Amino acid sequence: MSEFAFSVGAILVSVTGEVLATGYSRETDPKDHAEEVALRRASGTDLAKATLYSSLEPCLGRASRPVSCSELIAASGLQRVVIAWLEPPKFVPHGGAKWLAARDIAVIQLADLAPAARAVNGHLLP
Repeated sequence: MSEFAFSVGAILVSVTGEVLATGYSRETDPKDHAEEVALRRASGTDLAKATLYSSLEPCLGRASRPVSCSELIAASGLQRVVIAWLEPPKFVPHGGAKWLAARDIAVIQLADLAPAARAVNGHLLP
């Protein structure tokens, strides 16, 4: 694993609690982000009432792809995102949550889950 590789997971859930799709970082390609994998798998599904759960704030910019996860989320029609923690600025300045909120997409951070999400990435953080 690269020294810059996060372990991130994402899951799309319908309003009735049905799992629509899942994804994790580097799942199908070394440049994959968890959210983009889940969204790709849910392509063609109406996501307007679904919720995306992610262990990390969706990225707002990236060098490896032309479109950020935040932009993919906005384009998907999702209206609700739940995250465990904000992306550490060591790799990419965070801002995805604020960017999504500015587009009327609800972003809820469950700070109690942040320690568990950070723990699997502890080798990357000071």
